[in-house]
Amino acid sequence: MSEDAGRIRAAYEKLKEDAESGGYHLNPDEEWTLGLVKGLLTNQERYGYQACPCRLASGKKEDDLDIICPCDYRDPDLQDYGACYCAMYVSDEVLTSARVLTLVPERRPAVRPRREPPTQLHEGATSAPSTATIRLWRCRVCGYLCAREHPPLVCPVCKAKQERFEAFVLPPSAIPIG
Repeated sequence: MSEDAGRIRAAYEKLKEDAESGGYHLNPDEEWTLGLVKGLLTNQERYGYQACPCRLASGKKEDDLDIICPCDYRDPDLQDYGACYCAMYVSDEVLTSARVLTLVPERRPAVRPRREPPTQLHEGATSAPSTATIRLWRCRVCGYLCAREHPPLVCPVCKAKQERFEAFVLPPSAIPIG
């Protein structure tokens, strides 16, 4: 096994372990999936982040946050089509052959609105965070929520990195007591 093949295999095994521990599955077509992993590693070297190998990355991380694997579109694609756009991730039904893989249409808009800074206010909030507020963080990949000063480094559910979290400010008056 060449050094490159060993590196791809090691990354594949790590992705598979992470996926399974988070309740996800990699495509059982190992040859296909290894090719996608090779693309992730190429993008990591090229851009400094693992942009989805099935999409054209800009090279600007802040513009590509939605396509860093696992991309923002993975979960809705799995739900609607049984696989993500590149078919790296598949649903339980596809894994057990209860569902056939079909073409997954592109969800990523051709023109994306500029993202707000990570400290954006929750819809309806009228002021910046104060010491009397609780900050909620939501993982944009899986929806995991946590209340803490800063988002976790890695989502405990889907393993997405810290930059994939959105900040929401919830005024104390909105928290039910009791």
